[in-house]
Amino acid sequence: TASTVTTLNPEDHAISGSEPEKEKKLRRLSSIGKPMADVEMRIVDEAGNELPQGEVGEIVARGPRVMAGYWKDQEKTDKTIDKEGWVHTGDMGYIDEEGYFFLAGRATDMIIRAGENISPEEVEAVLRAHAKLDDVAVIGVPDEEWGEVPMCVCVVKKGETCTPEELMEFCRAHLASYKRPRAVVFCEELPRNPMGKVLKRVLREQYGKG
Repeated sequence: TASTVTTLNPEDHAISGSEPEKEKKLRRLSSIGKPMADVEMRIVDEAGNELPQGEVGEIVARGPRVMAGYWKDQEKTDKTIDKEGWVHTGDMGYIDEEGYFFLAGRATDMIIRAGENISPEEVEAVLRAHAKLDDVAVIGVPDEEWGEVPMCVCVVKKGETCTPEELMEFCRAHLASYKRPRAVVFCEELPRNPMGKVLKRVLREQYGKG
């Protein structure tokens, strides 16, 4: 079973104050909250170095309510818990200026472009706002210059037509340059498991050969 390690308190759900304050509080409702009193959490890079506020990295945690290891699986335990007792969750995220943690996807789905972490979920959220798209998934594909770049796999709404250039122009207005998709492909349906989760592994096998 899993223990609760973060929480949003009742006051976090009180949306009041000036308009900027209300916007900030509404945004924080999409966070996973702050660590419990007996839990330490931080955001780290691949080498285990703590990252500053706003930068995306892996969420690690330690404390008495955090897992001690895998039952009768020392090898898996050693891969998950480092020598300082930090549990590497495999979840990517970032922390804001007041200590709220936000999820940014799984480490296995994160796109790394020239050392910069790109959250597929962030790019997908932008593309879902496009009026002509019914569904979208973003994956990383190999690139000789940057190592890896975002590609979006899109399902267009019935009766609509859309071009890659149209979507790239849309992203140009809403995303930093390094986060913008470098390729757009269209399909009739995204592959999903029985729980409805998009199978990005299948998409990478189909479109991510470089």
